[in-house]
Amino acid sequence: MSRIRMLAMVLGLYCHGAITYADCPQSDPIVIAHRGASGYLPEHTLAAFKLAIQMGADYVEPDLVITKDGEFVVRHDHYLSKTTDIADKPEFSNRRRDLDGRSDWFSEDFTLAEIKTLRARQPFRGRSREHDGKHPIPRFQDVIELVKSESERLGKTVGIYPETKIPGYFESLGFDVDDMLITMLKKNGLNKSNSKVFIQSFEPEILRSLRSRVNVPLVQLVSLDSSQVKEDGSYQSSISLDELSEYADGVGAAKWLLVNQQGKANDFVSRAKRLGLFIHSWTFREDAFPEELFSSGGEELKFFLKMGIDGYFTDFPDIGVRAKEWCRRQS
Repeated sequence: MSRIRMLAMVLGLYCHGAITYADCPQSDPIVIAHRGASGYLPEHTLAAFKLAIQMGADYVEPDLVITKDGEFVVRHDHYLSKTTDIADKPEFSNRRRDLDGRSDWFSEDFTLAEIKTLRARQPFRGRSREHDGKHPIPRFQDVIELVKSESERLGKTVGIYPETKIPGYFESLGFDVDDMLITMLKKNGLNKSNSKVFIQSFEPEILRSLRSRVNVPLVQLVSLDSSQVKEDGSYQSSISLDELSEYADGVGAAKWLLVNQQGKANDFVSRAKRLGLFIHSWTFREDAFPEELFSSGGEELKFFLKMGIDGYFTDFPDIGVRAKEWCRRQS
């Protein structure tokens, strides 16, 4: 499918004003800081997570990749050139390699000590690079400790929403990803039914493995790409809600999946909720929304909140908090 057709399809999903709900059905949706306050600071840094908490996020979302010596570090991808300064490190110049058509440096080839020498960079065009080179790459443990410390300071519990990145690939390298994650949760007292923790993944296998071994909710991530869009503009998710309801508690749905070609809410949310699944949708950005249809990213978020989503991932937690306050006023 051409990029023009894909853009037309996306814009078609948003026939502004088509949703007829007058209010926000969910009066207390959760605000999930996507990679921290990543709209303001380099993503997945302790500074970005701390700022998100200060802005009022209910949860922070760290993505987890693994080092050569088996440590969880927090990056969106296991290739490192996009979000770190590794390309500027002459001592690592000979560690670049090709993998799946990409020439890069990969987390699994570096020890934690080596990863700690790197500094984070802003990967998004148009966002400030003022903080590039200032912040180290945190471990998952560092994020947990920060969240605990900030929760104590604020007198309220902030949640953690980790995503296991490409767990099947890391399993193929000999890492027992689910055991590693369970160990981390137990070590920090987070494998309890009252823990403010969600575990998410695109790969059903790890969620199935975790189903009987953890006491926190599991979230199946689902997305949409152009290969799933038919010639007539209709589309279908390859994920069966009935199937995922057997092992997951909720669905992390790309926002495109929640509307039809006429811009009206389809039955995705209602079907999920009939199966007892909650809906956390992604990703809402103040600097990336259909400007032809909305005056701000916050207005786009309200459009989806009217469908009854239970939470949302946003790079701009302050905007997310304001949208949540708007929902409360509607109830």
